Amino acid sequence: MTARLADIATQAGVSEATVSRVLNGKPGVAATTRESVLAALDVLGYERPVRLRRRSAGLVGLITPELENPIFPALAQVIGQALTRQGYTPVLATQTPGGSTEDELTEMLVERDVSGIIFVSGLHADTSADMRRYEKLRAQGVPFVLVDGFSPKVQAPFISPDDRAAMRLAVTHLVSLGHQRIGLAVGPRRFVPVLRKIEGFRATVQELLGLSSEEADELIQQSLFTLEGGQAAASALIERGCTAVVCASDMMALGAIRAARRLGLDVPRDLSVVGFDDSPLIAFTDPPLTTIRKPVPSMGQAAVRTLLEEIGGTPAPHSEFVFMPELVVRGSTASGPAPGPQGISGSRSRP
Repeated sequence: MTARLADIATQAGVSEATVSRVLNGKPGVAATTRESVLAALDVLGYERPVRLRRRSAGLVGLITPELENPIFPALAQVIGQALTRQGYTPVLATQTPGGSTEDELTEMLVERDVSGIIFVSGLHADTSADMRRYEKLRAQGVPFVLVDGFSPKVQAPFISPDDRAAMRLAVTHLVSLGHQRIGLAVGPRRFVPVLRKIEGFRATVQELLGLSSEEADELIQQSLFTLEGGQAAASALIERGCTAVVCASDMMALGAIRAARRLGLDVPRDLSVVGFDDSPLIAFTDPPLTTIRKPVPSMGQAAVRTLLEEIGGTPAPHSEFVFMPELVVRGSTASGPAPGPQGISGSRSRP
């Protein structure tokens, strides 16, 4: 016990006597000092005494599509921490292949009397999905916020990055490096973020490179939001003569780098690659990935604030809150090759 008191006192920056007073619920300790001691308990992994445990204001569900893409755990962490600071207990519900669907997870959370739900990249982002499921949820009196995806058919607050602006940042960067054949590797077109990325990409290459709509479309390759999907899409774009590829996720960008290497190309000397998300650890890949940083902290905190306003009976406007992304330049992009005798539309020669 003495060793434990010493550890807690060191972590909190107070005396062992102060720690003892807090743990025993004695008066005479400043509120800030008390919070420091309790925080030290949490950091060191000690359980709080029963009388000092914080009562939860309620459960809040967080539904994500999967956790393999590191951007989803990162967003879940931001949202979970923000909820905990406000006294709520986050409940993470993740979809897995062959597992529970979004509707099943939603029903499970509602049965557990959650105070609200945050959906991340859910069916609200799928233009082919039936949006009446969300109106049913609202009719049940459950507040909710939707992240990454927008539908005018749903009366709810939406939190989104500016996907069109993200593509403008990426393409403008590559054009400034001298690239004339820039490809876009994205997921299926039925998803709202994909449609917006395509719109932003098409508009920017038409403006900066003078391409027609048909020429711009030739530089867009749909695939899966996975490493393998990025590899397949990048391989197709390289065959079409692209010297740079913008990817709809960092995972796809890693696949694009693998595709280049399997074709005997060097990144960034022969092919520049730009990702999207700025996922944790992506700065330490080989080469470090140039990417578009999704404003995860701002988006996660905004989702929580908006949901708490809904729970508190002062709902935010049922509209979309759009957050500006940021270009992070690292080692996967470099100057493009000088135009050859075939011009920019000629296909690349490969070893």
